Amino acid sequence: MSRSQILMLLLLSVVFGLGAVYVAKRWMDTQAQPTVELEQVERHPVLIAANELEPGTVLEEKHFTTKQMEVDWIKEETLKSADQAIGKIVATTIYAGEMVNPNRLALPGEGATLAALIPENKRAVTIRVNDVIGVAGFLLPGNKVDVLNTISSRGNYANTRTILKNIKVLAVDQTAKTNDNKPVIVRAVTLEVTPKEAEKLLTENSKGDIQLALRNPHEVDQPVVAKRRAPAPSVTVIKGTQASKVRVSN
Repeated sequence: MSRSQILMLLLLSVVFGLGAVYVAKRWMDTQAQPTVELEQVERHPVLIAANELEPGTVLEEKHFTTKQMEVDWIKEETLKSADQAIGKIVATTIYAGEMVNPNRLALPGEGATLAALIPENKRAVTIRVNDVIGVAGFLLPGNKVDVLNTISSRGNYANTRTILKNIKVLAVDQTAKTNDNKPVIVRAVTLEVTPKEAEKLLTENSKGDIQLALRNPHEVDQPVVAKRRAPAPSVTVIKGTQASKVRVSN
């Protein structure tokens, strides 16, 4: 075998060796890569508030945008398009980026402001006030108050008692919403009460002077526990065939 043949065989051996290494590396790379399966997620458009919507706002197309959301996250009552909400009235605040739920809206004809804010089984009752009764102008829609009644009698005697507690202020004068915390002198206050509370409020208002006491919004009234009166101790006295009970005083 000549020298040129030996060199040729050596060169072919190197080429075949490198080819084998390359093929083996490609095979190992394909085995090391995990198989990724893409999950198909179904998404539908939902109606989103483009900005904060205050109670009493009559909805228009400019108030909304849409967003694609997974079907599993969409509730059945969630609105899908602006046509389902245009013309309706915001009953409670809807914040920017929040899905529009029909339970937060009022139907046309229920009023553009105050009527739409009254919950079911509640009533709005307005009473006349002055600057003192109106808490010196620091009373704002959304505040909570206690209602006090003062009844005067002869001899410069007066009795004051709390007739209603933790009552929500729906409006002051004709304002049902405000972002201003400045004191304003008002002439009338509208309160959110139950039908029974409305009867009590008007009855007590006819008896004497009504005063409002502004509450801390985070205060919680403690439940009233009825006191049970223990019977006075007694002993049984037996005289012959007769028996009688006698109370024992302390």
